[in-house]
Amino acid sequence: MTENPRQNVSFPSNGSTAHGYLALPESGKGPGVIVIQEWWGLTDHIADIVDRLAAEGFVALAPDLYGGKTTHDAEEAGRLMSELPEDRAARDLAGAVEFLLGHEAVTSSKVGAVGFCMGGGFVLQLAVQQGDKIGAAVAFYGVGPAAQQSDFRNLSAAVQGHYGNNDDFYPVEQAKALESKIREESGAPVEFHYYDAAHAFHNDENLLGTYSEQDATLAWQRTVDFLKQHLR
Repeated sequence: MTENPRQNVSFPSNGSTAHGYLALPESGKGPGVIVIQEWWGLTDHIADIVDRLAAEGFVALAPDLYGGKTTHDAEEAGRLMSELPEDRAARDLAGAVEFLLGHEAVTSSKVGAVGFCMGGGFVLQLAVQQGDKIGAAVAFYGVGPAAQQSDFRNLSAAVQGHYGNNDDFYPVEQAKALESKIREESGAPVEFHYYDAAHAFHNDENLLGTYSEQDATLAWQRTVDFLKQHLR
């Protein structure tokens, strides 16, 4: 099989320049999807997610929110996340939306967004901020300040969530409360899935020892089907 075209890219971001990792499908064109990193940074795992989405026919982009920094140390990851200015991250992500919508390879009128851990919180914030520019938002076990988004009235994207019943970082009770809040305030299509798994169950490179192949496989197929359904 031909390897998916991939490249490091730069794009305008509120008067500055942001960077990211882009992969195109073999066809050269497809719906656009943004992949938002975990607190570890733009790691090989996140790049692999981008490649996997490209293999499914999407034009996928992972913005680099840490400016090239990555870590496999939980303490350092927590520090990097806490030091990331939310307004700058939001600008970088907004720039990524505009970059994909203006990209010649993107065929969809709206883009999708998939986020993991820290990115699982940012993906919902991005969907609120960008309104009808986001057609589908998929959150995996979102944590961090952005996960506490307080107002979903401007959210129009279809939302899919993947959360673990045994998640110590983001307890399932909070996930269920978040699901109810999105349903009540947005009126958008919402589907949350819960797995008998812990935090970061989708990351096959995580050092927490919580990867669950069966749950990850199911969640990934649900994600791909959801994106294909809502991005035209």
